[in-house]
Amino acid sequence: MADTSDGAESTDEVLAGVGPRLRRIRKEREVTLAALSETTGISVSTLSRLESGLRRPSLELLLPIARAHQVPLDELVGAPSVGDPRVRAKPMRRDGRTFWPLTRQPGGLQAYKVVEPRRDQAPDPRTHEGYEWLYVLAGRLRLVLGEHDVVLSAGEAAEFDTRVPHWFGSAGEGPVEFLSLFGPQGERMHVRARPAARGQVD
Repeated sequence: MADTSDGAESTDEVLAGVGPRLRRIRKEREVTLAALSETTGISVSTLSRLESGLRRPSLELLLPIARAHQVPLDELVGAPSVGDPRVRAKPMRRDGRTFWPLTRQPGGLQAYKVVEPRRDQAPDPRTHEGYEWLYVLAGRLRLVLGEHDVVLSAGEAAEFDTRVPHWFGSAGEGPVEFLSLFGPQGERMHVRARPAARGQVD
């Protein structure tokens, strides 16, 4: 019972720390709210409310801010500022991949560290509701998204609507290690994408 309470408090602390962290990063880069608004497309009032804690952070808001500052999304989210900062996650295996959950509460933004081994297999695109963000930590990640087929190296990121048929795997001689973040819809099981005529993918 105590573990559940600690997890809830840690999540609240993480969310409470996002606003001050956004302000600190912006100030360090000497960027005004107006300039950040122009770069991200997010209104000045919304950015101000995020920094002051009056607006709850969401994936849709944090992604463009992370891109504008050229920092990993996890740097904006951060970790609890009190107590033991280590995440003692137990790895899970699914379809040959190994996952380490980096978030402790169900629902909302979910984050995982993923290790994908090198496997000789043909891409098998799937689709599900939601929005996903990938950031490569080590190795090379092949991403097949609709009609696109790209390779991401360490330090590169991709974001996409998961209703578009997609598949990813190691593109190197060894495994690829990456971060995966998505909203509540992204927790649903992948389902095989139905064949669609070219140009009809939403």
